[in-house]
Amino acid sequence: MSSQSDETIKRKKDHIEICLSEDVGFSSITTGFENYYFEHNAITEVDFNKVDLTTKFLKKKINYPFLISCMTGGTSEAEKINEHLAIAAKELNIPIGVGSQRQALENDKYISSYKVIRKNAGDVPVLSNIGAAQVSQIKSVEQYRRIVELVNASALVIHVNPLQEMIQTSGEPNFKGLLKNIERLVQRIGIPIIVKEVGSGISKSAAKKILDTGVYGIDVAGAGGTSWAQVELKRNKEENEYFRNWGLPTSYCIRQIKTLKSKYKFSLIASGGISNGIDIAKSIALGADLAASARPLLKIVMNNGVDGIVNEISSWFDDVKKIMYLTGSKNIKELSKQKLINRTELY
Repeated sequence: MSSQSDETIKRKKDHIEICLSEDVGFSSITTGFENYYFEHNAITEVDFNKVDLTTKFLKKKINYPFLISCMTGGTSEAEKINEHLAIAAKELNIPIGVGSQRQALENDKYISSYKVIRKNAGDVPVLSNIGAAQVSQIKSVEQYRRIVELVNASALVIHVNPLQEMIQTSGEPNFKGLLKNIERLVQRIGIPIIVKEVGSGISKSAAKKILDTGVYGIDVAGAGGTSWAQVELKRNKEENEYFRNWGLPTSYCIRQIKTLKSKYKFSLIASGGISNGIDIAKSIALGADLAASARPLLKIVMNNGVDGIVNEISSWFDDVKKIMYLTGSKNIKELSKQKLINRTELY
């Protein structure tokens, strides 16, 4: 096994351990969702028992507008985590993302930690995943077809993480040629491509450049949840509050990128600090098509397995359903048209 592969595996193990045991949130930035309120509809005529939470994603009907976001893979610890997450995704009939598959490009040692997702997820959409640093260095599209085929993926996620790469020991902070290579993959990979951040958010101007490549969707992955700068700082045994808190709040990213829907047709995913049904409902009202979460679910699956994940996500959507009833929204499309009130307007 190469030293590069050894480093990749060790990093993945460290990431799981740190995310489970350390304070890796932002210390001075929030998602911004707390600044918004729904307008109460005292004369709602929606039948609570007929509220429809279903939607479509990647041409498939899913039970909730929600994605179990990309987490892990490429280590012995990852296989059981991914197995449980996939079983939960199948039971809930929602999409699931695979952790970065870079390790699978380096060797086959932990290939089962990726395969286990499609094996247990049934026919729900599964998202393959590779980093921008690898896409920037692409020599052949064939190696990316390999990771897609590994999980029989419905889409390929490219995660852009310049801050994390900059801070990471042995990181690769060189994305030269990224947009050109994303466009190349869009044209040749054969499945939709989604571009996501990992916790620092995507601005409107960056989103426009991404959408010009022809991608299917954007996952904002804004600030307010996990700070991957802080994860890497913990690995390095360093402190730097400025870069720990670098990024654009999730709610801001959604609002800004939503305005591009008048020109582009794309799926907008809200992630970055999503940890309850209220955040999910607000994300949709702000302009997202669906929401996603990772670290809160990682903690639950480690402690409570499949049942814990199913119960938690179901509980989140019980709250979404209640919000839909109280705002007179009988389906997700109507929820997306609700106007949120900024807290400054209330007093």
